[in-house]
Amino acid sequence: MDYPQFRKLEGAPNLYAIEGPKHVTEWQPLGTGKWVVHQHYASDYPRYQWVTELLQGDEPVCTLTVEGWHRLLNEREVVSEETAPGRIPGAPVQASWKDEAAVGPLTTFGATAHAHCLAEVATDAEVRWALQDRAALPLMVLGGGSNVLMHRDWKGRMLHMNIRGVQKIADDGNAIEVVVGAGDSWHDWVMHALDEGWNGLENLALIPGSVGASPMQNIGAYGVEVKDRFAWLEAIHRETGALERFDAERCAFGYRDSVFKQAEKDKWVIVRVAFRLDRSAPLNTQYGAIQTELESRGWDRGTTHRQVAEAVMAIRQSKLPDPSEVGNAGSFFKNPVVSQAVFERIQSDHPEVAHYPAPGGKVKLAAGWLIDRAGWKGYRRGTCGVHDRQALVLVNYGGATGAEVWALALDIMEDVEAKYGVRLEPEVNQVGL
Repeated sequence: MDYPQFRKLEGAPNLYAIEGPKHVTEWQPLGTGKWVVHQHYASDYPRYQWVTELLQGDEPVCTLTVEGWHRLLNEREVVSEETAPGRIPGAPVQASWKDEAAVGPLTTFGATAHAHCLAEVATDAEVRWALQDRAALPLMVLGGGSNVLMHRDWKGRMLHMNIRGVQKIADDGNAIEVVVGAGDSWHDWVMHALDEGWNGLENLALIPGSVGASPMQNIGAYGVEVKDRFAWLEAIHRETGALERFDAERCAFGYRDSVFKQAEKDKWVIVRVAFRLDRSAPLNTQYGAIQTELESRGWDRGTTHRQVAEAVMAIRQSKLPDPSEVGNAGSFFKNPVVSQAVFERIQSDHPEVAHYPAPGGKVKLAAGWLIDRAGWKGYRRGTCGVHDRQALVLVNYGGATGAEVWALALDIMEDVEAKYGVRLEPEVNQVGL
């Protein structure tokens, strides 16, 4: 592992922890016994060149061992610092492994499974420690556990992401840029943003899961996706320990997709995500269900962002089971996107098919409609089944294994394909399949 690397200036007490090709934390002396901490990101060439020169370690820069760096660091007291969630400079590593840990309770599906060893990680330093320790074992990162179906025990390391916190880094009176720890609850973050008057995420209220998983999946609902309010994320490379920043282009967002599910899959650990929100963000209420809910509450005129969130929550609660009561991962299948020709073929036989326009002249079909009309809504097989109010949701009534849920999912996929000529794809990640 190449990062972090440690440096100091010759003839001066300044200390540096280089956390990635563009990330540096600097300790500047204040008086005789204090530190002021600054975190730098090399967003332009001069700053990038400065980081490169630090890495090279040429005069007047000295290379330090981690022990020597800690010794010098502890000679002074930190009195001023503004750090991003989880990026705690000089923090001691306190994580530890819990062997043969039950991980079913950490997932919303609740399928019984264990991890060979589990670590709760709350800082970048703890993430790097866990990446290096017991490195011969395979690695899995778990956030809120809302998009995972465990088929069997995980015979390796599992990192349970627990980096939390919110830091506002820019505010011009209307537009706000704010960074959030990857381990924070997504819904709690959305409601916190609304409490602060930071708007734009209200249509994504009550989506289960963690902040760190949101860009991986490019979560979306009611006409809004994470990419619409995404600024950047920071992630640690699993092999080198390098902290790097991904903007929207580098994330390559797609429908419930990103580079972290494709070319960069299993290469990074996302540690925090930044968003651009607006106090005067336009309301997005074009979905009929939202408008109907607003009108039923008498909120169709002068609607606020919080009222949109409350309408969305009411709709979701009316259709989706509470994971704390019935095991589920929300929508199990993606809405399939088909060509115009395929859509016209289906529509000719089923004029009432639910559909929406999609980019590139394609058509998005409602997977829930297909599953419902195929006769699966409310179907129960032993301890698992299809929810009776939303056919997109597979449920664990208690005691179902991941393999049993997946067998049901396969039967649904095959039946829908036989009846409509469309192959459904799971939205939920399958672990141990």
